[in-house]
Amino acid sequence: MPMDEEQGKKVRIAAVGDLHVRITDRGKWKEYFETICAQADILVLAGDLTDTGDEDEAGLLAEELRGCKVSMVGVLGNHDHEKDRQKLIKETLQQAGVAILDGESVVVEGVGFAGIKGFCGGFGTFMLSKFGENTLKSFVQEAVDEALKLERALSRLGQHRGELHKIAIMHYAPIVETVEGEPLEIYPFLGSSRLLEPLQRTEVQAVFHGHAHKGQPEGRTPNGVPVYNVSLPVLGRLGAPTPFHLMEIDIPVSDHAQTPQNR
Repeated sequence: MPMDEEQGKKVRIAAVGDLHVRITDRGKWKEYFETICAQADILVLAGDLTDTGDEDEAGLLAEELRGCKVSMVGVLGNHDHEKDRQKLIKETLQQAGVAILDGESVVVEGVGFAGIKGFCGGFGTFMLSKFGENTLKSFVQEAVDEALKLERALSRLGQHRGELHKIAIMHYAPIVETVEGEPLEIYPFLGSSRLLEPLQRTEVQAVFHGHAHKGQPEGRTPNGVPVYNVSLPVLGRLGAPTPFHLMEIDIPVSDHAQTPQNR
């Protein structure tokens, strides 16, 4: 609901990930998205939007989103990369009005979003180091590169005129708290503390991720920023008939009036 015009307005952000849309899902998601978009101004999609990384699955998702008349922004996940058709998936969803971010940033309704896929590597003192075989070094470098992409995207948002609320979107987890509940053996494949480093250096309002289907819905970074695991299986355990995460941000009039921009 709008605030006093001198103060600004509330922007409602709905977030969900791990839809794993299949080609046999026609008609399954239409009412789901209509329900969400009736309550939100922006829809955030946190990766694994397709089940097998097929562009036809992305096309079906685009059809199901057709009735959703709000701004949409998201990232891809590991499932979306399965067949190495992630570029086609990104193009398909962008043609449907979803801003798919991969190291880019966008300002929507006065809120700045920076998005990456992220990667694995483990957390804290158990995080893999860049030592040993070249294959292991390359594995670790992927997480480093994703963190650098996030840092650059957040930095671009810092060039925006006036105060800007920033939100980071990724598929993999940046902290261990939101993956707790998963088998310990797969923790290193659920995210990396390297993704946390840019969030510690830049003031962000919140972080959305998915991927950890058996994880926890919320945690916090060491400096207190809320991190939300919006994986659909996690949200489904909370018992809502239409599971999604909803948050509100107060936007001053001067910020809300800025023209949305991609970078």
